[in-house]
Amino acid sequence: MPIRETNSQKIWQRRTGRESLSHWAMWLVGLMIFAYCWQQISQATTWFFVWDAPRIANDIWTRATPPKWDYIAQLGEPIWDTLNIATLGTIIALFLAVPVAFFAARNTTPSALFVRPIALLIIVSTRSINSLIWALLLIAIIGPGVFAGVIAIAIRSIGFCAKLLYEAIEEIDEIQVEAITATGASRWQVMAYGIVPQILPAFAGIAVFRWDINIRESTVLGLVGAGGIGLQLSASLNVLAWPQVSLILLVILAAVVISEWVSAKVRGAII
Repeated sequence: MPIRETNSQKIWQRRTGRESLSHWAMWLVGLMIFAYCWQQISQATTWFFVWDAPRIANDIWTRATPPKWDYIAQLGEPIWDTLNIATLGTIIALFLAVPVAFFAARNTTPSALFVRPIALLIIVSTRSINSLIWALLLIAIIGPGVFAGVIAIAIRSIGFCAKLLYEAIEEIDEIQVEAITATGASRWQVMAYGIVPQILPAFAGIAVFRWDINIRESTVLGLVGAGGIGLQLSASLNVLAWPQVSLILLVILAAVVISEWVSAKVRGAII
């Protein structure tokens, strides 16, 4: 921190003159960028609908309440399909993510020059595309239905699970691995007794955490035809059946809250 002397008295300053100038210049550039972005957004926005939004929201709320409670009998199978999509997709993703994670980790990959870049490419590519986009592509390939939703969730989850798992593999205690290697154990024995026991807690936590996320993502896959309760939501929205929509949203909220509670309890037990 600079100290400036004035009349033989030392005055503390947070920044020098040059640092202050640079600081305010950065703020000015930031404000200019914000103003430009706001101008572009304003030109592409129909502000009449924005100002009229409170009235429209109140109208929809009036139409949607009370929920159509007798419609809940038709939501049992769709919410069950949603849970199956999330669960089966997570299981498939975990089976595929484990080898990808071992290939991506620096301390377990067979080849840092060839195999590891391929594994990292798989992780990045599967994580970078949203599950809705995967569902749209799969519906075009294998047709609409629950199976497309399961595969979409699985592909989307591979990169997430593999990334966290390979980071856990790279952070293991190498002393345990060296001790098992010193006994003359093979590569597979070292992996089974020196690496896997250390990453099992992380693996369990990742699995539960991803399953919790997939519950949320699977609820909307039906909007593009990939099965689950989102299909009922899409059908109700298309006919403007707002009491049914409100009930479906309440069921989705309940499913998400329960999955969050279950995952928190399981993670607490593991940790």
